Amino acid sequence: MIGIITGDIVNSRKLSSKIWIDGLKKLLNTFGKNPVEWEIYRGDEFQLEIKNPEEALIIALQIKSYFKSIKLDVRMSIGFGEMTYKSKKISESNGTAFSRSGEVFETLKKQKINLAINSGNEGFDAEINLMLRLGLTFMNNWLAQSAEFVLAAIENPSLSQEEIGVKLGINQAAVSRRRKRAQFDLVMEIEKYFRNKIKTISV
Repeated sequence: MIGIITGDIVNSRKLSSKIWIDGLKKLLNTFGKNPVEWEIYRGDEFQLEIKNPEEALIIALQIKSYFKSIKLDVRMSIGFGEMTYKSKKISESNGTAFSRSGEVFETLKKQKINLAINSGNEGFDAEINLMLRLGLTFMNNWLAQSAEFVLAAIENPSLSQEEIGVKLGINQAAVSRRRKRAQFDLVMEIEKYFRNKIKTISV
C-alpha cells in the first residue's frame, strides 16, 4: 500500500508563483525524486507518492503549514491503495491509490474542504475525514506566524520549544503562544490517531 497526495494551491494567482514554487519544490524534494515520485503540473497542481502510508498525514500537514506561512492555502486529497503501473512521471502512473486520490480531489472544491482521505475503507474514511473537517475549522485560519511554528515543529520533532525559538528568532514564551494559537497539540493527536489506525486497515 502507498499514499498519493494530489493537491492544488488555493487562489494561487494572489501571489506570484516565484514566491511559492521554489519552497514547494524544496519541500517535495525531501520526500522523493522529481518527476517519478512528485511533479508540479498545470501551473499550480502537484502530485506526490508516499511510500509509507503512515507518513501521509504529517506530510500533508507540513505542506499545508508551508503554504499558510506564506499566506496562501492548499487543497489536498490523499488516496491509499496500490500502484499497478509506474511511469517515469508520476502523473502518468496509476493504480487504486491514484484513482482514489483523484476521486476525492474532484469533490473538494465543491464541498469547500481543503483536506480529505480516501482509502476505500468506508468506516475508516468517514471517521478520519470527520476529524479532519473539525481540525480544518482552525487549521484553515492559521496565521503566518502560527503556521511557521507548525512547520518548524514538524520538521524538527526532537527540538525543544527553546530550540525552535532560536530557529525562528523568537523567545520561548512566543513559541508557546504560537503553539497554543495553532492548537498544535490537538493537530498532533489527530495525526497520531491516523498513524495508528492506518496500520490496521486493509485497502
